[in-house]
This record gives sequence, C-alpha cells and structure tokens, in this order.
Amino acid sequence: MSRIPAFALVFVAALGLVGCAPGDDGLDDALAEIESALERHELPELVDGGHDFAALVEPLAGHPLDLTLGEAEREGSVARVPAVWSWDLDGREWTYEQTLELSRDGEPLAWTLPWSPSLVADGLKEGETLAVTREYPGRAPILGGDGEPIVTERPVTRYGLDKSWIEPAQVEQSARDIAAALQVDADEFAARAAAMGELAFVEAIVLRPEDAAARVAPGFTEIPGASAIEATMQLAPTRTFAREVLGTVGEATAEIIESSDGEIATGEQTGLSGLQAEYDDQLRGEPAVTVTASTGEEGAEPRVLAEWPAADGEPLQTTLDIPLQQRAESVLARVESASALVAIRPSTGEVLAAANGEANGGFDAATTGRYAPGSTFKVVTTLALLRSGMAPDDAVACAEETTVDGYTFHNYGGYPVSALGGITLREAVAHSCNTAFVGLHDRVTDADLRDAAEALGVGGPDDAGSQTEHAANMIGQGIVTETPLGMATVAASVAAGRTVSPFLTEAPEEAESSLTAEEAETLRGLMHAVVTEGSGTALAGLGSDVGAKTGTAEFGQPDGNGELASHAWMIAFQGDLAVAVFVERGDGGANTAGPLMADFLDG
Repeated sequence: MSRIPAFALVFVAALGLVGCAPGDDGLDDALAEIESALERHELPELVDGGHDFAALVEPLAGHPLDLTLGEAEREGSVARVPAVWSWDLDGREWTYEQTLELSRDGEPLAWTLPWSPSLVADGLKEGETLAVTREYPGRAPILGGDGEPIVTERPVTRYGLDKSWIEPAQVEQSARDIAAALQVDADEFAARAAAMGELAFVEAIVLRPEDAAARVAPGFTEIPGASAIEATMQLAPTRTFAREVLGTVGEATAEIIESSDGEIATGEQTGLSGLQAEYDDQLRGEPAVTVTASTGEEGAEPRVLAEWPAADGEPLQTTLDIPLQQRAESVLARVESASALVAIRPSTGEVLAAANGEANGGFDAATTGRYAPGSTFKVVTTLALLRSGMAPDDAVACAEETTVDGYTFHNYGGYPVSALGGITLREAVAHSCNTAFVGLHDRVTDADLRDAAEALGVGGPDDAGSQTEHAANMIGQGIVTETPLGMATVAASVAAGRTVSPFLTEAPEEAESSLTAEEAETLRGLMHAVVTEGSGTALAGLGSDVGAKTGTAEFGQPDGNGELASHAWMIAFQGDLAVAVFVERGDGGANTAGPLMADFLDG
C-alpha cells in the first residue's frame, strides 16, 4: 500500500477484512470489493454497469495500481470515502486523490457506487478515452578508452521506394528495379511494397556513405519512385568495428518485451546483443511519459492529465582503443578462416582490442569461442614445471615421438632436427618440442596445471580421464580449451609479473596474485627465446622487449588423407601490450598466426 501524508487521510486498518460483524451494514465489504476490483483493473460489481470499463482502462494495462481507501464519513444512507490512487507508470508514480460517494438503497439494502470515468483515471470525462504514450531520448553512446564515442549518431541513407511518387501499376516493376540496384532480394522487397499503403515509403536498405558508394547502382535515382532519405543512426566507426562485442540495436523482440515486465513495448528500440543488450537499461535511459484524454473529434487536441520528462541514458565507458581495434580488424581482413585477435594492457588489464574475422559469421570467437590452445598452453605447463623444481637449463629429452599408454605423440611438422635429442627446458619451450613436455607429464598433476593456469589468469583443465589425456593437456590438447581473450591474459600476466584480470567495461577488484615476480621474469626470458631462436622468429625484428609462444592444435575428424585440421595460435607481449592471435584453420602457429602478430605489433 502507498504511504499517504499524515495531513491527507486517516486510514482504517481493518479495510482488508471482508467478514461482517453482527449489526454491520456491509460497508467494509463494499469498500474491500472496490479496492480489490480496481487494483485488478476491473469494475466493481456494485458500480452501475453498461460502461466499457475494460476498453477505457486498457491503456493502463500492465501498470500496477495501489488504491488506498480512508475512513468513511457517514450521513444517513450515504458514505463518503477518501481515496488515494497511485499508478506505477514505468517507474513514474502518478498519485491523486478522490472522494468516493456510496449510497445504501434498494431492496434488499445494498451499497452502490455511481459510475464515473474518474474511476478509470483522474480527470477523465464522459466521452473521452485515455492514452499513455512514452518517448525515449536518444540512446547514449558507447565510449572508447580515451572517452571518444565509438557508437554514436552517424550519417546514413535510407534507400527505398516512395509509393506516393508513382501510379499503383508501376509499384512492382519499380520495386524490382530498386532491389536490383541495391542488391537486395527482389521478391521479398516487391511483396513488401505491394502490401504497404499507397503513400508508404518502403525501405529496402540503410547504408553508410562509404558502403553506398560501392553498393548503389549509378542509375538508382532514375528509377520511378526511387528515394534516398538522409538520416542518422547509432553506429560504430565502421560496419565491422567490434560488431560482435558491441552488439546491435533494433526493434524489441517478443522475448525481450515479455521479459521486460512492461518496461519495453512493441516497436521500441532496444539492445539485441553484446554490450548494447547487457547495458540496455543504462544506454536507453527513461522515456518521457504522458497521460492524455481525448474526445477523438477531428482537430481536438488531447488534454494532458499527467506527464513526466525523459531521463537521458548514461554513456557506457569501455576500454577499447579505437585505432588498435581498427588495426586488429585490418590484420584479420585477409584471413579466410574464422579468426580473432585480442589485445590487453598488462599494467591495468584493460582490453584494448577484441577483433573477429569476417569469416566468423557474427560469432564472437575473440571473447567467447573456446578452442584447444595447442602449444601456447606450454607457458602454463612450464610454470607448473618450474614450480615442480625444474629450471630453464635443466636437460629434457626431445624425441621424434613418444608413447603414453599406447598413444604415440609427435612433434609438429617441420620441427627442426637440430633441436632433437638432449636439450634444455629453455630450448624445448623455444622450439616447442611436444615430446619433451609429454615426457614430463608425471612431474605435474591436473591440480598443478590448474594452479599454474589460475596464476596466469585462466581456468586450466578439468581432471584428465587417463594418463594419455593428461599428457595431451601438457601440450594444450586433450581436454584443455581456452578463449583468445584467455590466452591474451596468459601473455599479459607474464608481462605484468602478476595475475591479470582483464576487463572491458568495469575494472574488477584487484585479486591476490599467486604468480611471483621471479616466476614471471623466468617466463619472460623463455618467451623471449621463442622470438630470438625458436618458432616465433617472425617477431625477431620488433625489439628486445618482445616475447611470444606459438601454438598448433589439431581438431576435428581426419580428411581423406588421414590429416587433421589445425588451429593456429600465437601469444605475445611487447612492452605494455599483450596479444593473442587465433586462426581456426591454419598452417601452424609460426606460419599462419606469426605473420598476423608481426603485422599487428609492427603497426
């Protein structure tokens, strides 16, 4: 029940009781019925019928009413009851007072309440209908790390057919000609054009100026009825800019409307995916709400019964670096397979870029795609081995193949013969010797791998189901999976010398790091050796502060030649920048991911 000011009313605590004490004339029951029915948006039975109450109150459907009745003042067969109405209109409280006058008459005697439109809404008069409208302010922008808008109002052109410019007989041909000129489905567009009103503008496509130059045929404006309307839309700098991460805005779906508890109505714009959906309430703001009464007469202005102004949404601050994100997407533009590139600032954990290749088909591989990380996971395994007592100069055996419980492990194709035999752990990391790491599988447990992974900012594998699976986990296969964001975090933690917690919008509370400075320094040296003498020489010309680890992970089913497809990975750090490059189908980390990493860091 609403809180009523002390000066306004004195309440009867027993109003909710519907039982009648001996000698009671039934007024308590009548008031309880009024209160209960109106709060259900129904007309109480003791009110005169013959009125379409349901239609009148329908605009307020979904808006809760809290009705509070005060102490009745009796005068013979008349009772006057103060009432306070409190509607919840999208979080805006519409409160007003009325006095209900009931009379007790008839045979048998019963309390009745005369009909009045004010039972529907304050100030509503006979012959008027009610309307509740809301209008959202412009959507707040999404900002980059430097405060510059990423998603904001940008110019676009709405291309389509204006049916008011042509005769009805011309509509189908013009629609098909326009569809051809704009490279959209002719049958679908012609069907929509036929179904819409005679004066309608039928939109075919909305294009940015740079996209229109390549897509719109030169003769578009000569087609009868062809129209191009200049407008603005909430857009990122480019069509592809962090599209999977930022998400999209569009007309609310039925599912969104149903789950919004009345906050979102049909036809309203809302975030549909990504950050736009996750932070929709913040970005959308609060609508201007207006309650009006109208007679429906031509030229008559609706009367405003109540109104509240809009509240602007708040911009969403992200950590994305606009030039770095654009460079990452430019690097991936030439990749035909699904791909991703994630960049993190190790000193803070800020995600500076989270790019997805065009071949991803809209899937956010960068932050949500989980894949076998291959030998990039050897950074985690190496930390576990260091914690087991090993040192970089300790001898290990790198054989051409090694067998665990009947399964034979090999090195990657093209592994240098000069790095076979007795080598150091440092050399095994630099050249990425699978058999050396597999041969050490009994030095560390599943729990050791998880502890090392957590120290570097990721989760690590579950318990292996066999020794073979555990051995495979050592080289980033088996049951190990990780996201490109996760593997960039591994590189960032090594570079920062502590466990990094990456973030895109809000910095998390700094967690206690289980990675020591000494461990991180050793790992940095080993990853630098990958660049100077091992599988990461594609980065050799980028300076002395660069460290990396390549990775190749087989997956799927063998092809006709018995060969498996391979993920290609590389993780790297350069100064205060840590990066992961992932290509779903590639020719090994060194050959496929390495040049992409070099291109990105060189820029």
